[in-house]
Amino acid sequence: MPKGRSKPAARLPVFDLNGRDGVPDARLAGFKAHNLIRMAAMGLPVPQGFVMSTDWCAAVSNGDGAKTHLSAALQSGIRDLERVSGLGFGSARRPLLVSVRSGAAVSMPGMMETVLNVGLNEVSLAGLLRLTGDHRLVWDSYRRLIQAFAEIVADAPAAPFEAALDAALRRSGTDNARQLDFRALRDLAQTYLALYREHTGRDFPQDPFEQLAASTHAVFASWMSDKAVEYRRLNALVEDPGTAVTVQRMVFGNAGGNSGAGVGFTRDPSTGENRPYIDWLARAQGEDIVSGRRRVAAEIDVPGWLMHKLASVGESLERAFRDAQEFEFTVENGELFMLQTRAAKRTALASLRMAVDQVESGLITVDEALDRLSGIDIDAITIRRVQSDQPPLGQAIPAGTGVAQGPAAFSIQAAQAFAERGTPAILVRNEIATSDIAGIAVVNGVLTATGGRTSHAAVVARQMGKVCLVGCIDLHVDESAKQATLGQALLSEGEPLCLDGDAGTIYAGSPGIASERPETLIASVREWLTRARLGA
Repeated sequence: MPKGRSKPAARLPVFDLNGRDGVPDARLAGFKAHNLIRMAAMGLPVPQGFVMSTDWCAAVSNGDGAKTHLSAALQSGIRDLERVSGLGFGSARRPLLVSVRSGAAVSMPGMMETVLNVGLNEVSLAGLLRLTGDHRLVWDSYRRLIQAFAEIVADAPAAPFEAALDAALRRSGTDNARQLDFRALRDLAQTYLALYREHTGRDFPQDPFEQLAASTHAVFASWMSDKAVEYRRLNALVEDPGTAVTVQRMVFGNAGGNSGAGVGFTRDPSTGENRPYIDWLARAQGEDIVSGRRRVAAEIDVPGWLMHKLASVGESLERAFRDAQEFEFTVENGELFMLQTRAAKRTALASLRMAVDQVESGLITVDEALDRLSGIDIDAITIRRVQSDQPPLGQAIPAGTGVAQGPAAFSIQAAQAFAERGTPAILVRNEIATSDIAGIAVVNGVLTATGGRTSHAAVVARQMGKVCLVGCIDLHVDESAKQATLGQALLSEGEPLCLDGDAGTIYAGSPGIASERPETLIASVREWLTRARLGA
């Protein structure tokens, strides 16, 4: 845990998320909350909440009497949130539910934890039903909370809960949880309660403040999770100052038919093209998209009114933050809420194209563009595509541009073994998560059966320059047998694969590759460098 900045716990800061305390420094409020406060100041719709500063992370870890003060600070924050929202935490009539989210001083996508729907229990279940009249929303939110709390707070395995969900889907004859009716979700919640008891040795906590405190502790502890530590190592980030915790009023993308959740980029993070890049799931919560566990469609399924609204929001964000943005959002019964924005993680090609476009549009200066490109060898940027007369083995959703070739690896351990032998692999998984970051770092490409372009793992892979294809519906991996089926083809571990990150196609063997360089874009940067040297 981070050390060196602990203060007496009673004086540790808590910030209002909607700007009553101004805009605190990101090192204290965390990067996520800092930008939420800025968005609220812009007039964008940000749900109310409060932020436990990064100082709390070290204090809770080091002792310092912070646990007692943390409980008091959380209760004070909730009471304030109740006043501004008109809702009651744990209420049997108008319940307030909250999300508990991490937020380091620098962006670390998906490396720390989030717990949603906190405050839902046997009492507030009835209150949420009374408030919304939506049986499905109530039971869907409860089963989500039980599973997330089990995995993140109580350190229970995910597999039993996912197996129970799969069994429910088979019984109902549906493809995904968003199609289950409230009866199936109610039964699933009861199954989850039994699984929680079986795998933790105790009952799921019904006290909402116990849920809140335990979730907050778990989010602070996730600063030192293996994946977070590895991400900081790979990106040369310092350990200090830890993560903040944002407690925010829940908005429900899993409500009625005019609800959903999504992740968007103001520009294409693979190619840099100036067009919205949106993943969206109707009647879903944000974790469905960013976790990588569910299949996610691209913008073809986004309602037209929402695409228009998001395009306008994206323009406002770029003007305010003066860079391409990645943002998370929820729509509850037709009302848009913004949950996060940050500078978009992007490929080297996208960095080049964005820099040139932003200079030409006047958004940034040449000096700013050169600073953003300073760590990139622009002369090494090459656009590669597969050229083959052979039909592909399958098709997936492109999430990272380029071409990747290598032996198929069906586990992180296998991928690392191939890398140690000097043969970087193609990591082929049913799903991939940010906890797989050590494996992602050593492969040439990633192929998954589930997930979308904006899952946290896909964002990390793209930032690392890895070719990434997701949501391949014909792919089924049997890790224990070291085999996979892709359509009619049977693949064994070690067989050569090739991924075309632009077309989204998968090939056996080593097909031909065509290459070209973005000469016009490179020429623009060379001209800037020449003028800079001449002092123009």
